[in-house]
Amino acid sequence: MEFLKPNWKLANNVHALSTLRSGGVSVAPYASFNLGAHVGDNPSAVAANRTLLLEKAQLPQLPLYLNQTHSTTVLRLPTTATALEADAVYTDQTGQVCLVMTADCLPVLFATEDGNEVAAAHAGWRGLCDGILENTVAQFHAKPSQIVVWLAPAISQSAFRVGGEVRSAFIQHDPQAALAFEADLTMPDKYFADLYLLARQRLKKCGIHLIYGGECCTFSQKERFFSYRRDGVTGRMASLIWFEENN
Repeated sequence: MEFLKPNWKLANNVHALSTLRSGGVSVAPYASFNLGAHVGDNPSAVAANRTLLLEKAQLPQLPLYLNQTHSTTVLRLPTTATALEADAVYTDQTGQVCLVMTADCLPVLFATEDGNEVAAAHAGWRGLCDGILENTVAQFHAKPSQIVVWLAPAISQSAFRVGGEVRSAFIQHDPQAALAFEADLTMPDKYFADLYLLARQRLKKCGIHLIYGGECCTFSQKERFFSYRRDGVTGRMASLIWFEENN
């Protein structure tokens, strides 16, 4: 089983990865390493895949799987909550796994340079526009300049067509967001949106400048990634991060 890992350089006690679509037990259209229990896959297959993740990634615990609703809510771990409705998760405790699921939306992993705080955020365009990244950064005790970020696999600009209302919503928040949209010359009031650039803009506004990743495209790299835009009915990948005791 393969995982993608950030190309950042951090303390050795921080562990982060994104899963690929291969290596699990689910059958088409969820083949094969689907971790989403809400997409119509056989529950026993999802449970088996989640156990595989626990074992193969050598996780310190079975992760909590959020009910993601494109909100700006951040859950802090450990938690006694049962609903788990949030689109980001943060912890400053060892052995707590922060995990988000995606299939085109942008997963963003955060860690402090000293390896004592981590977070994961699910940034679809709605959550990104409304402030999910800013709310996640606000959880940290460390200064933004001490936070490192990895932009995990998401849909690329060339495959992400949106309406003019999406562009307007971002530009209303920050005029510089116009740089992340290219007009679709074949359709009126349609644009290709760059989630990676939009995320970088928001993070830099927060004071974070150590930003890595952003090279993949879930839509075009069919053999590696699930893509909701491409397939409709499909599985979900996970991006996750945790840290151990810093010796």
